[in-house]
Amino acid sequence: MTIERVDTLVVGAGQAGIAMSEHLGRAGVSHLVLERSRIAEGWRTQRWDSLVANGPAWHDRFPGMEFKADPDAFVGKDGVAQYLCDYAEMLQAPIRTGVEVTSVERLEGRQGFRIETSQGPIEALNVVAATGPFQTPVIPPVVPADSGLTQIHSSQYRNPQDLPEGGVLVVGAGSSGVQIADELNRAGRKVFLSVGPHDRPPRAYRGRDFVWWLGVLGLWNMESPAPGTEHVTIAVSGARGGETIDFRSLAAQGITLLGRTESYADGALTFAGDLRRNIEGGDRNYLNLLRAADAYVAANGLDLPEEPEAHRLGALPACVTEPLLSLDLAEAGITTIIWATGFGADYSWIKADCFDEKGRPIHQRGVGREPGIFFLGLPWQSRRGSSFIWGVWHDAKHVADQITTQAKYMEYDAEARATATRPAMAPVAKATT
Repeated sequence: MTIERVDTLVVGAGQAGIAMSEHLGRAGVSHLVLERSRIAEGWRTQRWDSLVANGPAWHDRFPGMEFKADPDAFVGKDGVAQYLCDYAEMLQAPIRTGVEVTSVERLEGRQGFRIETSQGPIEALNVVAATGPFQTPVIPPVVPADSGLTQIHSSQYRNPQDLPEGGVLVVGAGSSGVQIADELNRAGRKVFLSVGPHDRPPRAYRGRDFVWWLGVLGLWNMESPAPGTEHVTIAVSGARGGETIDFRSLAAQGITLLGRTESYADGALTFAGDLRRNIEGGDRNYLNLLRAADAYVAANGLDLPEEPEAHRLGALPACVTEPLLSLDLAEAGITTIIWATGFGADYSWIKADCFDEKGRPIHQRGVGREPGIFFLGLPWQSRRGSSFIWGVWHDAKHVADQITTQAKYMEYDAEARATATRPAMAPVAKATT
């Protein structure tokens, strides 16, 4: 059987895989990108119908191509998928779709890996796992499957019309949770929203989007989250032209806010008494960014309009000051639970010693502990911006540099071994007179 060989195999053709292909191509590295579905499949089928990017078009893109949209617009999910397809076509990236990678194992006695795929084996010196952070939807085992409730993950939600009649509990108040809850509420559903710890930056302040403020304040380049905030979600939205997420406003519009979801018994859910603390924690994050922005304006003499009203927070709603700690779902009319509780990683197909006890990659800026294994698209891979389109592009350049550097060492080693095994030339006898 003929085995296909390539220097570097990239698994996944989303934003990470495409960025990886660009930098490998620039470095002259022979590579192949395998995608089990279609290019940018996550943007096509793991997003709800009305989703738009959380950052403006001028910011959330690769350096080599602009969106075909107003730079300040928030591009819809289908527009993002098309952008990634167009970018791959511009690169003429060697992407092969409809091919699933089932295992990666190190070759015995020689450098490289054997990769089993749905279309036959491949051998590669390097493997880059560019499958991104959104791999396995996580639904906590709180409510039994036989409870009679419809339970879906946020990645399965498409629109209000697809859900059964009745109220909806959304668990998780990051960007996905709050946007889905808001859409359902606007569609006339009775909505409950379970809110955990979160950050909620202003959508815009003093005429600049928050992504600009994070840039000039150096916050995109933070190399690690603050202690205790590793799993804090970000509540931000590009919906309807971009809005600051304000839980007071959501409550005023009819959404009932609840604390973290804890347990279920006899048709009722219980919630932690942490709702006020979580809301006020998000408020501190919001106000701290406003103050940092004001200080930056003053220090640099920028002519940006003041917004004193942005600092004024309204009174906390009754559902926050007197929170429900238990809720009978039938009495509340809830028929559906949407779990906006994030994703887990599944690297079981990589048979290598480069994962911790929870299956998370052990790496340094994407360079795995196992030589020849690399990762791309991880949250906080090198900095706060690593999960974004522009951030993964910069991480991909670093990974490509590491691959080419390692190749140079191996070339030197091969030359050194060849020299060592080459027969020595006999000394030339000197002529005598």
